[in-house]
Amino acid sequence: MSASNVAVIQGIYDAFAVGDVSGVLGAMSLDIVWNEADDFPYADGNPYVGPEAIAKGVLMRCGTEWDGFGVVVGELLDAGDTVVALGHYVGIYKATGKPMRAQLVHVWRIAGGKAVRFQQYANTLHVAHVTGLDLSEPGH
Repeated sequence: MSASNVAVIQGIYDAFAVGDVSGVLGAMSLDIVWNEADDFPYADGNPYVGPEAIAKGVLMRCGTEWDGFGVVVGELLDAGDTVVALGHYVGIYKATGKPMRAQLVHVWRIAGGKAVRFQQYANTLHVAHVTGLDLSEPGH
């Protein structure tokens, strides 16, 4: 059963890599709860609930604010109903022209063959440097 959970998450990353947003969202439950890392630029909508909120609050922003935004997964760790992805983000932030290569950890929960929870951990200091986000502001 957990091998199929890893396959669900691998499918999400494969779909994202080719711009297949419907493939990404289709692997999520209708009530998925998605949390961006504290101090990540898209944490302003935490928690995102449901695929539509994730599409608007995260995926569309990645597509419009970055050139070449990508998730490079180095390893997927099988922990039964939990799958952990280790890797990094890449891209160039359009507003600053700065390139990014930031480490990430994604923790996914799977139920009934769908992703039901997502928690992002990332090198937010590096991302703030690239995006110009001021982490000294309240809420950051």
